[in-house]
Amino acid sequence: MDALRIRLASALEWLVAAAFLIATLAVVSLILHDMRGTSIRAAGASPAPATVVVAPIPATVPLGAVSVPVLTFSDERSIRDGDTAAIVATRVGRGADTGREEVDAGRLGQRLTRFYEYSGFRFVVVYEPFERGGTPRISAIYLP
Repeated sequence: MDALRIRLASALEWLVAAAFLIATLAVVSLILHDMRGTSIRAAGASPAPATVVVAPIPATVPLGAVSVPVLTFSDERSIRDGDTAAIVATRVGRGADTGREEVDAGRLGQRLTRFYEYSGFRFVVVYEPFERGGTPRISAIYLP
């Protein structure tokens, strides 16, 4: 009887070991299948949309324009980098806006380029947010 018990115990141990081996192979197979499936999907998938390249200077700014951080007018009013469009409208008035404006992609959102003429100066102001979801502020002032 003891011999039969030893044989059954030994057979049971081999069955448990075989079950663990099959389970391990199944897990490895699933991992490899998942890895292989990801690379096949990546190779066969449509290409990701191209990232938008943001030019440092908007295309609408005239060639040869000079960037200045502060623009002071003859009546002692001035605008500077970091001012909002509301501040500019208050300082130079809405009549200074020529009505021409261009919108393009900026680093952190939409970039707005406006053209002004005030106190004998023609100038271009670029507004863009300084942080995601922030208020657009003057990022550059250009004199043509």
